Amino acid sequence: MTHRRWFFHTAVFLPVPVLMAIVEPPPDGEFLKAALKDGSVVGGKRIFEDQRTACSQCHSVDGTARSIGPDLRSVGDKFSRRELAQAILKPSSSIMTGYATTIVETKNGQRFQGILKEKTDRFMVLANVGEVEHRIARAEIVREETGAVSLMPAGLHSELTTEEFRDLVAYLENRRQPEHLEADRKGAPLEIASITNPVRFEPIFGLEEKFHKPVWFGGHPTVKGAYLIAEKSKGTISLLEKVDGKEVISPFVNILDEIYVANDEGLLGVALHPGFSENGRYFMMHETMAGEQRGMAVVERAASAGRRKDSGRPTRSILRWNIDTLFHHGGGLEFGPDGFLYIGMGDGGPQEDPEGKAQDLSRFEGSLLRIDVDREEEGQAYGIPKDNPFVARNPEQFRPEIFAYGLRQPWRFSFDPANGDLWVGDVGQNRFEEVCIVRAGENHGWNIHEGFALFSTQYRTESEKYLPPVVSFRRKHGVSITGGYVMRTDPESSFHGVYICADYQSKKVWGITQVDRTLETIRQIGSAPDRIVSFGRDQSGELYAIGYDKGIVYRVDLEGAKFE
Repeated sequence: MTHRRWFFHTAVFLPVPVLMAIVEPPPDGEFLKAALKDGSVVGGKRIFEDQRTACSQCHSVDGTARSIGPDLRSVGDKFSRRELAQAILKPSSSIMTGYATTIVETKNGQRFQGILKEKTDRFMVLANVGEVEHRIARAEIVREETGAVSLMPAGLHSELTTEEFRDLVAYLENRRQPEHLEADRKGAPLEIASITNPVRFEPIFGLEEKFHKPVWFGGHPTVKGAYLIAEKSKGTISLLEKVDGKEVISPFVNILDEIYVANDEGLLGVALHPGFSENGRYFMMHETMAGEQRGMAVVERAASAGRRKDSGRPTRSILRWNIDTLFHHGGGLEFGPDGFLYIGMGDGGPQEDPEGKAQDLSRFEGSLLRIDVDREEEGQAYGIPKDNPFVARNPEQFRPEIFAYGLRQPWRFSFDPANGDLWVGDVGQNRFEEVCIVRAGENHGWNIHEGFALFSTQYRTESEKYLPPVVSFRRKHGVSITGGYVMRTDPESSFHGVYICADYQSKKVWGITQVDRTLETIRQIGSAPDRIVSFGRDQSGELYAIGYDKGIVYRVDLEGAKFE
């Protein structure tokens, strides 16, 4: 799991001429077949530390080392044997977020490559094998490119026998999160019981023509029985209807020429104005690229008079900012019960937030913003609500748009329609996923805490109060939280008042209740048929789940299931 493969090809000088046969390694299929069998964990550890693979030069297995590859302390909770084997056989086919190779060229012709570890206005740091780090002045860079290529070499397995490969996979599969970690926390349950009869996922849309990377879905406020869906890489929103039992998909808007699409970038979030029925206003959040500078934008458009499609009038820019990496840009947009627009901002990367951006109130990253899109002030396309928590502070040190901060990657948030509680699903780093309830001015701890656990003291302030989550999911439960909704459709239902969310990777779906932001009950209420990237609701409050890979929208059917 390193690019130092030159170790393997050192010449050997023999005292007498010999005839050496070239032994071809077995085909990849044989390695995969071997990996699916039980292997020796002890033997696999030896292979992991062996110079032939040099895995330990790039990966930590206990979180104690600064590594250039993903920390593998609980990799067995995240991936199956087959997935682990395939990650070694084809390392660039599925690169973990934040670990693609970045290549930099400077004015004097130097070329560097590595994993982006830090990036500021003045410099960037690329890490490479053997604890090598390159600190490069931004002013000297003429080209920077991050591609879908792993530093881990292809063909690493060819240095091993199929039995050694089997043992290496067995060792990795055995790397699981310790049960004792935060075991005394009620909000970090070791086990999550399942309800007797799980909820059902009824396919509604996408059966006839699957959607491509759908990321947002919701009921149309004015067209009866219609819905809207956003597709990330297409830069489109479509109007969905059922006519005589068949799906009818009509174009609503296409802004592909205004957004930047690559890897995980594209159209990420949509929010309809509370007065959409009357004014047709709606908002989107997407990536941008201006020259070599990546950015994010929140923009506004207007629907036509019939509200069945966009009006065709130009896009109005609301908010734009620059970003440094390819990931953790947030993407959630929601109007609160107060009528203000809330914007979810990720920490912007790199992994582990080395600059502490989520703790820096002079920046947007790692926070929830709250703005007033119904008025303009001081040359901006929006106003600042007068009760925003930092509105009276020095704007150079405290951005007045910030509502709450200390978040890593808030992936979908929503308001409880009964009491206005703001529920946020926050994606974790290496150990825990979070669900929290956020209030004005609060610091939710990243990167000082991950879940309830201490992550780093670098940006810790003794006088600061860090708010814990309602739930902190262990790695065996999930590795990428997708926030959902509190159910309020039927007061007689056992799910009334239950917050439903899911994990994108494990496909597990949970129901959660809390009292005073402390976990009361959590149950696994089902397993989704696809990786759930978002939930959505129609005008009656019914819940839908959006399958990212299969491109199908499912209605979450609670009938027959009981939450207890």
